Amino acid sequence: MSSVDHSLPARERLIQAATTLLMQAQGAPVSTRQITELAGVKAPTLYHHFGDKEGLLDAVVARGFEQYLARERGLGVSEDPVEDVRRFWDAHVQFGLEQPDVYSVMFGNVRPEQRPAIVIETEAVLEGILQNAARQGLLVVPPRQAARSILAANVGVTLMLIAEPARRRSMGLSDLSREGAISAVLAAAAGARLDPDNPEQPSYVVAAIALNATLQASHPEQLSSSEMRLFLEWLQRITHPTTT
Repeated sequence: MSSVDHSLPARERLIQAATTLLMQAQGAPVSTRQITELAGVKAPTLYHHFGDKEGLLDAVVARGFEQYLARERGLGVSEDPVEDVRRFWDAHVQFGLEQPDVYSVMFGNVRPEQRPAIVIETEAVLEGILQNAARQGLLVVPPRQAARSILAANVGVTLMLIAEPARRRSMGLSDLSREGAISAVLAAAAGARLDPDNPEQPSYVVAAIALNATLQASHPEQLSSSEMRLFLEWLQRITHPTTT
């Protein structure tokens, strides 16, 4: 039953024990005593390494997040940003279903007006993929906004699937939601890029998003740093028009 390697240092055994118990608890609370007994240490050892049980759980989440980011970054970026977003989405859902308790702590434990570092870093990975889409003229919103929109849907679907009994779980929900999220920010532009007849987004906005992403990636030598800042500011105004 134990998945703790007792040949490891005490700190690593505590992380392994807490991870194992979280997975077995299925949402029920896990006590400090359970963790220390499984790890084969006394409570003062836990306090020495982590301060308290919450510090240990933070370390468990950090370990899970390292594994999650390694998986997402390992997907790489191809010349097809739509497919890249699909792969990102599917890998995200898969991680959540493989490690539901760790995932629920990582993405489900939110506080008002506080954006967890985990969410910020995950958005940055997705934004990197969407920069490629922007350079190809496929986005109707800036990459950061697109990343936030897609990740919000991705997390929501994953938490819903985790909550469903496994026998009733349908991955069709994930597929349908994924395509809807992509269509809202990416795929819809693919069929209407720079199309002056597209009523949903002026063509110059799509062009400005593409140019913005290209300039930030290439840093052309023909422009000085001050000229570049001014040009990017103009592009930012075009892609984020002020409403009066």
